[in-house]
Amino acid sequence: MTNFKAFGLPNTILNALDNIQITQPTPIQSQAIPTALEGHDILASAQTGSGKTIAYLIPIISKLLNSACGSALILAPTRELADQIKSSLLTLLGKKALHETALLIGGIPIFKQYQALKKNPKYIIGTPGRVVDHLERRSLRLHDTQHFILDETDRMLEMGFSEDIEKITNSLPTSRQTLMFSATMPDNIVKLSQKYLKTPKYITIGKPTSTVETIEQKVLKTTAKEKFSHLLEALQERDGSVIVFVKTKFSAALLAEKLQRHDHQAQAIHGDLKQRQRNAVIQAFRNQKCRILVATDIAARGLDIPHIMHVINYDLPQCPEDYIHRIGRTGRAGMTGHALSFVGPDEQKKWRAIHEHVNHGKTSNTQPQRSAKPKRSSKPGMKHHNNRAHAKHRRPDGEQAKKPFHKQRRNKSSNRSKNENAASQQ
Repeated sequence: MTNFKAFGLPNTILNALDNIQITQPTPIQSQAIPTALEGHDILASAQTGSGKTIAYLIPIISKLLNSACGSALILAPTRELADQIKSSLLTLLGKKALHETALLIGGIPIFKQYQALKKNPKYIIGTPGRVVDHLERRSLRLHDTQHFILDETDRMLEMGFSEDIEKITNSLPTSRQTLMFSATMPDNIVKLSQKYLKTPKYITIGKPTSTVETIEQKVLKTTAKEKFSHLLEALQERDGSVIVFVKTKFSAALLAEKLQRHDHQAQAIHGDLKQRQRNAVIQAFRNQKCRILVATDIAARGLDIPHIMHVINYDLPQCPEDYIHRIGRTGRAGMTGHALSFVGPDEQKKWRAIHEHVNHGKTSNTQPQRSAKPKRSSKPGMKHHNNRAHAKHRRPDGEQAKKPFHKQRRNKSSNRSKNENAASQQ
């Protein structure tokens, strides 16, 4: 399809797309929208920044727009992504549809969520933990849910979320449409998805392990002691907004403080921040009042900020799939992006796994090139580019868990460390 009118969409949606200057569907939208409009279940994968959110929102809005009954439940792994999905939904529907939408996430007053649910909203967007809370409080009923959407499916079907997803799907009608979308779709996730899909249509745009072609990727072999000096040098050489990914909440806060002491506008985002603080950090970065965002993997998925020019992996991610999601924060919608990864002596094995993953299983004898020790600045701080263009156990989405996660995940040791790290970060 070369334009959205060919899908036979309601004028409300067509006008909204015109207003935001989206005129031609992306490849994932061209395939997913008509397939979903026909009522099929879908398991879809496409690269980050390819327009997956619109690809599943348009069909469900088209079906529910003039319907007197029925609703849609959209689940996301993080609060930030859930809130972003809500914003996209209201962009297509208009702010007048605010009363038809409920956002169920942690970190915000639950009373407001009760009020939203009493209005019997057509669109329920949330993280699994908070949705389960409402189901157990009986403030949410899903008997009329016709459409069930899992965004970031590979993350949602992992062990850290599996118990919550099971509770939610048991509350859904057996007769429903299920749509699953993600940028990466490992074989084990495809197998797990069959439990929730009925004769699905499979849509794959590009290779599931591919990184976006418009992203220039570089690797630097270094040591733990040299990483910060290399980071300062990299920031001095680059213009534009930057996300720096680290492994833990503590390192995110510490690194942001160190950058501030070197006269860089940097803020940290991690799971220990209150939701209003997380929102304020994201908004400052989105409005370019802050140039550098130091983040755990809480910001690796779904964060759609077009002006991000650089992603720096200060610490490598725990698994290869997360590398694809991390660097996918730049180079979105066809724009050019840049990714730089620091590889320490204890990260060689991780880097080899990432390389094989993104190169479709091909091994390489090439090691990351070691750079010369960076020169120290003679000035107290590096040149700054002012560009304006263990707390309680928690679920992976940041909600309070009923029991420690380590008691829930004793099997599949290869996935355990990854999920425990995600739980602590978010």
